[in-house]
Amino acid sequence: MDEAYAVPNFELAEELIARGADSARIAISPHNPTENQSLGYSQVGAGTPLIPASPFAFKQSILIVLPTYNERANLEPLVQAIRQYLVADILIVDDNSPDGTGELADQLSCRHGHVHVLHRPHKEGLGPAYLAGFTWALQRDYSLIIEMDCDFSHAPWDLPRLVHRSHTADLVIGSRYVPGGGTENWNARRRFVSRCGNTYVSLFLGSTIHDWTGGFRCYRRELLARMNLATVRAKGYIFQVELAWRAMQLGADVDELPIRFCDRIEGQSKLGWQSIAEALMEVPRMYLLGLGSR
Repeated sequence: MDEAYAVPNFELAEELIARGADSARIAISPHNPTENQSLGYSQVGAGTPLIPASPFAFKQSILIVLPTYNERANLEPLVQAIRQYLVADILIVDDNSPDGTGELADQLSCRHGHVHVLHRPHKEGLGPAYLAGFTWALQRDYSLIIEMDCDFSHAPWDLPRLVHRSHTADLVIGSRYVPGGGTENWNARRRFVSRCGNTYVSLFLGSTIHDWTGGFRCYRRELLARMNLATVRAKGYIFQVELAWRAMQLGADVDELPIRFCDRIEGQSKLGWQSIAEALMEVPRMYLLGLGSR
């Protein structure tokens, strides 16, 4: 959608997005003193995302955790894009990428005070990488901890919306499967696997959450601190399901924010049959252990 909108608050923006408007083409100019945002927006070319004159600055301390493995081509552009939309620290968790992602992360950390790096000796999976990042964040008392992919599948311009929604929720999940959400540039296999995966999880754990596997999230630190992260078993993409279900079991307020999930810009997808097999085993395990009640 090429049409651009200017709205005075996040609530009106969400109404437009739920009706199909593109979040990249909405200029939000809040007057809330907790959201210090310059009113001007610009864009590089026709139909491109609107860029605020200054990034949104919220009162809470925010950390964005970026797990990386062979993401050298995407890393620096993403770090720059994040800074255009949100004032936040960034933690790059690199699993000893052979393409030099870790070395580039160190360079970015030296150049930018808000960028930090956590090196891990080898690739263990998405779950352990996020757990290491979450533990790092809790040790440093960040108020909000965001997780997002490092391949531009999650739009940087949606970060202020995610943080704003966290004012009324303990966990906010960027959802492809609520009104206004969706996917772009996915082939039939990818759509089938994602839909079947969420349906499979809902059969065991309930349908309270529409997008169990979504990886664009904002956690309040109090919720993560209660989760006993050391006992999390999942290593692949089912990690997202386990943490969402733990949040539900703790009575957390979980909300979903519509997003458009775009296939990665550079590199290869890391979703493989091993992750699918793990999901097939782990979801019933949660249910059988008494973690899944409807």
